Amino acid sequence: MYTEMDYYELLEVERGCDEGALKTAYRKLAMRWHPDRNPGDSEAESRFKAINEAYDVLKDPQKRAAYDRFGHAAFRNGGGGAGGGGNPFGDSAPFSDIFSDIFDQFMGGGGRGRRAGPQRGADIRHDLQVSFEDAFHGIEMDLAVDVAVSCDHCAGTGAKPGARAQNCGTCGGRGQVRMQNGMFIVERTCPSCHGSGSVISDPCEHCGGEGRVERRKSLKVKIPPGVDDGTRIRLAGEGEAGPRGGEAGDLYLFIHMKPHAIWKRDGTTLFAQVPMSFVDAALGGDISIPGIDRKPVDVKVPAGTQTGRQFRVRGRGMPALNGHGVGDLVVQVELETPTKLNARQKELLEEFRGTAGGSEGCPRSKGFWDRLKGAWDELTD
Repeated sequence: MYTEMDYYELLEVERGCDEGALKTAYRKLAMRWHPDRNPGDSEAESRFKAINEAYDVLKDPQKRAAYDRFGHAAFRNGGGGAGGGGNPFGDSAPFSDIFSDIFDQFMGGGGRGRRAGPQRGADIRHDLQVSFEDAFHGIEMDLAVDVAVSCDHCAGTGAKPGARAQNCGTCGGRGQVRMQNGMFIVERTCPSCHGSGSVISDPCEHCGGEGRVERRKSLKVKIPPGVDDGTRIRLAGEGEAGPRGGEAGDLYLFIHMKPHAIWKRDGTTLFAQVPMSFVDAALGGDISIPGIDRKPVDVKVPAGTQTGRQFRVRGRGMPALNGHGVGDLVVQVELETPTKLNARQKELLEEFRGTAGGSEGCPRSKGFWDRLKGAWDELTD
């Protein structure tokens, strides 16, 4: 009764869901409708089979693409939208998979099906935000991830304690079946054991025969000094456990830098904009700011410094990843004009303006007015 139900509706997921959401939904439903939990319920058994059929299609990128395009017709004789020609290799494989396997056979690949034995678990990704200070010094962090781990009750075998997996009768334990049509012989993943080469007649009640369960895992992660936005850190074996005792995948941490109120970064170079009064810029002075290494950074500003001028301080930037040197700090001066003046300050500035000699002491202003005068003379000639 469920064979023509939409696979996405059957698994209760959105059409664009990712692999993780698909797995979580499948495991939840498979546990709920497993025949061992619903003895004598033919409807539950039928739904369990339909759920497995839907997951078998949607977990495979090529099968999923065929289903998204053609629906159930992609897996029937004459289906797949290929002009009505029958599928000589059976109903379970779309034409794109069939011809890819034939190509692999000619190229000596032996087919794309999985070999018998435990399958490796999936790699997972975790995004991690890191502050500038933590990226400079490095940090050890506590991390919690939701991931499939080996089932404790069956030790990852997928079978009840005392029960054993048996060789698959469909493929004889090879994990693959051969199909022949004329001159073509194609090997495909066994539909009964899904490539493992064995079947479990008495599955574990806690994991539904998968050999793994979803759990929140706590990890201590060392973030090395020098990480940058986009840095990827691989934690081998901390990904999803493989089904039925398979090797675990890897966990990949993707680093994202938190914005900082003062510092900006380009690789190992740090940038900071520092306000300075026009008096100090005119007369010269010193700037002292705290560095990211928690030590003061002193910059000597010469008299007549203009706004936007940059001063490079060697070796006070970010460390390079893996300890290959340290970058520089670039301090950019931004002149600030006072907004509130008392009477005496105004008097002094008026006196200064009267003795400043026009733009002679301001080379950028003099250059601008000289260019403007030249342009005006050309227009009026």
